[in-house]
Amino acid sequence: MKALTILVAVTVLSCTAIRAYAEDVDPWVLRVGVHTVDPKSNNGTLASGALKADVGSDTKPTIALEYMLTHEWGIDVLAAIPFEHDINLNGARAGTTKQLPPTVSVQYHFNSSGKVSPFVGLGLNYTLFFSEHPTGPLAGTRLSLGDSLGPAAHVGIDFQLSPRWLFTVDARWIKIGTDVKVNGTKVGSVDIDPFVYGVAVGYRF
Repeated sequence: MKALTILVAVTVLSCTAIRAYAEDVDPWVLRVGVHTVDPKSNNGTLASGALKADVGSDTKPTIALEYMLTHEWGIDVLAAIPFEHDINLNGARAGTTKQLPPTVSVQYHFNSSGKVSPFVGLGLNYTLFFSEHPTGPLAGTRLSLGDSLGPAAHVGIDFQLSPRWLFTVDARWIKIGTDVKVNGTKVGSVDIDPFVYGVAVGYRF
């Protein structure tokens, strides 16, 4: 009973502190930018090792919304215009796919009230693949890629331009893997595991 009382008290105090913080400052940060999804090399093989897979990079506009729980801690949600990637098999272009990579992260901001504020974050990514178009050696087949759920890490630096405006440089590593099917039959898995890097302009409100 004593432990329960302490837990309730800590929860109430934490909620009170967060509410007081939100009332004292502008807790939301909206960032609009442009980022590159750059898959790792050696993405794996298909068809029992006969086909070496290579997934290309793409750059698109992004948007992220962060809610600051305190001066240091925030919850960030990343969204984007769909990225489109070329898929090469043994060096030949074999198709394209689009993907959406929504990512939720818990972030810690160092020197949050300073002109330069580095931050780190850990979170979870869900990647949705769609609009697969087979070409070349896969022309005439039905290509499908399975969705992916995996961890994500985030690092960056905020440069304060004014009390409300900021400029952000950041990079993420995301664990993304997908099962590949051709005409409904699984032919292997591809590990994409990209670095996502870019810049954004942020606004506090």
